[in-house]
Amino acid sequence: MHQLSRASVLFVCLGNICRSPLAEAAFRAEVSKAGIAVRIDSCGTAGYHVGSPPDPRSIETAAANGIDISGLKGRQLAPQDFIEFDYIFAMDHQNLRDIKAVQPDHATAHVSLLMDIVPGREGAAIADPYYDGEGQFTYTWEDVTLAARALVQKLSAAQ
Repeated sequence: MHQLSRASVLFVCLGNICRSPLAEAAFRAEVSKAGIAVRIDSCGTAGYHVGSPPDPRSIETAAANGIDISGLKGRQLAPQDFIEFDYIFAMDHQNLRDIKAVQPDHATAHVSLLMDIVPGREGAAIADPYYDGEGQFTYTWEDVTLAARALVQKLSAAQ
């Protein structure tokens, strides 16, 4: 990790309206419970939803778990993210490829799939709930929460 006062984590999906805001929310909740200081953000590899709030179903799913993400605004992955964040977690294999395709040579961030942090789930993707109905948002929440807990354990051990 960088010589920073706290770790920094960026969650990335395609449009930054479903999976990455949910991952950000779950991780914020777990970090708060653990009492550790982490810089947290989310973004998309595509610019489809820059400035837009998360999908209403994501907002509803986070709210059902006690977290308000209605104020989040979509943004696109930027070159400086590869320097400003210690970890960049992709939600799926295509986004991982897209991240690596624009990764600058001087990047310092560790880039991987989010589920790589979960023992026994390495290489698994976070399913995109956008087209699969409201029930899929619950499954997405469960996966990002599992990953958030594993990531908090890793960061807590490193501090």
